Amino acid sequence: MATAAKPKASAVKESPFLWEGKNRDGKTVRGEMRAASESVVQTTLRRQGITNAKIKKVRFKSGGRITGKDIALFTRQLATMMKSGVPLLQSFDIVGRGHTNPAVGKLLLDIKADVETGSSLSQAFRKYPLQFDPLYCNLVAAGEQAGILDSLLDRLATYQEKIIAIKSKIKSALFYPIAVIVVAFIITAVIMIFVIPAFKDVFKSFGADLPAPTLVVISISDFFVAYWWAIFGILGGGIYGFLESWRRSEKIQIVMDRLLLRAPVFGEIVRKSVIARWTRTLATMFAAGVPLVESLESVGGAAGNHVYKIATKQIQSEVSTGTSLTSAMQNVNIFPNMVTQMVAIGEESGALDSMLSKVADFFEQEVDDAVEAMSSLMEPIIMVVLGTLIGGMVVSMYLPIFKMGSVV
Repeated sequence: MATAAKPKASAVKESPFLWEGKNRDGKTVRGEMRAASESVVQTTLRRQGITNAKIKKVRFKSGGRITGKDIALFTRQLATMMKSGVPLLQSFDIVGRGHTNPAVGKLLLDIKADVETGSSLSQAFRKYPLQFDPLYCNLVAAGEQAGILDSLLDRLATYQEKIIAIKSKIKSALFYPIAVIVVAFIITAVIMIFVIPAFKDVFKSFGADLPAPTLVVISISDFFVAYWWAIFGILGGGIYGFLESWRRSEKIQIVMDRLLLRAPVFGEIVRKSVIARWTRTLATMFAAGVPLVESLESVGGAAGNHVYKIATKQIQSEVSTGTSLTSAMQNVNIFPNMVTQMVAIGEESGALDSMLSKVADFFEQEVDDAVEAMSSLMEPIIMVVLGTLIGGMVVSMYLPIFKMGSVV
């Protein structure tokens, strides 16, 4: 006789509670328990023979957002503890309670609770896709299945640290010129709005015709004084709107990714960083024992560029039909010859992960050198631009004074 299936009970959110009470021997005991409510903790303690229990819910302070650096640091700490023989749950407890970011601490203790209830570590991570991407979860799952979770976490931590280092170098390469441009605009705006009008009042008493450069600067100053609110509003709103569109619109992302790769000087840095991330990701996945076709599924997204993401899908499609990785990479025509040759050697020798790691090391060093070269190149260029801009305005304002001096 068939029995009706019982409906699944809805998941109850459990919270951590600290408790203190007396055991059957009258001794004071303390502990921690996760439960749905304080009354559940009270009932459980009574069953264990603990009386006069004082129960306090653990409340986490509101912390900042969880960054990639936080996840990389946690992965490194977890890998180190597991290699040292510390049990998984105890490792989560130590890292979670000792983390400086309360948001990370709460996340780790929630994951620990999921693992305690029977969930695998990779399944627990998949509940938090904003912090743990599919690549991270796939590598953890591979480590659990192969029984080498500690070494996989160590490899994953190294991978994350190198990816974060590349991103940091790209940001540092961008920060300096952007910061100088912003400062130059602010200084120009201050001169136009406050300094030039003072000169204009002085020139009115001269009763002589002003030189053309001075008239141009005064006209621009009048425009700034009359419409400064519109200039700042349009610039600020335009930049914010563009960045939001870039972040949300896939079409704009594709266009910008293509433009970045073609940009003079900076485009070469972007290309090298993308190749470094692409090869590093594939090397990490392949070394973890993940099949090549499945590895390519995660590699495209991890590269951080839509051009390479689309190309990776084509490579995956060709590899799944029996084409070698080298031939598939040559067909998309976006990888330097050196990369495809190294991959070919890796395929022939059976050491593909090692060769990909060497390629990633090479291009990471190339990014370092390119960023240093660009920084050295940008400094004199920026000084010339700023000197021309500020000096041009100063000379334009002093031309009438020089003219008056020559007349006298």
